Amino acid sequence: MENYPTHGPMPADGPKVVPAATVIIFRHAADGGPPELLMVQRAKEMRFAGGAAVFPGGRIDPEDRELGAQLAPDEDPDITASRVAGIRETLEETGLMIATHQPVSAEEAAEARAFLLEQGTLAPVLAKHGWTLDLTRLTLFAHWCPPMDRAFDTRFFVTDLGTGAVDIQVDATENTRLFWASAKRVQQLADEGEITVIFPTRRNIDRLALFADITEALDQIARFPVQRICASVEMRDGVKWLTIPDGHGYPVLAQELEKISRG
Repeated sequence: MENYPTHGPMPADGPKVVPAATVIIFRHAADGGPPELLMVQRAKEMRFAGGAAVFPGGRIDPEDRELGAQLAPDEDPDITASRVAGIRETLEETGLMIATHQPVSAEEAAEARAFLLEQGTLAPVLAKHGWTLDLTRLTLFAHWCPPMDRAFDTRFFVTDLGTGAVDIQVDATENTRLFWASAKRVQQLADEGEITVIFPTRRNIDRLALFADITEALDQIARFPVQRICASVEMRDGVKWLTIPDGHGYPVLAQELEKISRG
């Protein structure tokens, strides 16, 4: 199966995909243990990853591209639009406002979320509250896309929240639960059947479990330039496996197809 090894737009002769962004949010653990990650459990009725635990995120809207171009006109427009979309979707889905230059209180975040749901775009929210975004606080971590039409062509970013003293609230229309857990704890929950995770999420959780803190994650990112990862099916002793290529920083490269959750 053909791969598309770039972090740019999908080539014109490639599958017709939907650009999307997701954010892996680190926070310090209260007990001083490994950093915790914010997970969102999707509603079972959702077309994509229904019922699965994923990171906050969603598709990129035209308004995200407009705002990205205003904020970082000299940067890669796909990357800036992805960052804006990740920030917007995080606020919409969790009530958490990330990557602002200014401190944001829980009350302000709740007001901003309500206004975002009313307006549908992030720019009016920023203008109302006098906030400016620091897009550099979202570091590109990975880029995944199933090589098929209508697939989500998703860029993954990491960001460090720092303190754990934040309020979050589930978006009951698309999601049913929010929770913080270390990557190893998410692995355990998935292995025990307490949650389901789709293939890209599990591979990223396995990778995140390698890191003791955000600094280790950033160090590894610097060693592995981000390219689009397209999984492919491979036969091994008569069994179908879903595989990804080596060289992207992932410790686990394959999983039996019949054991993969599709949400």
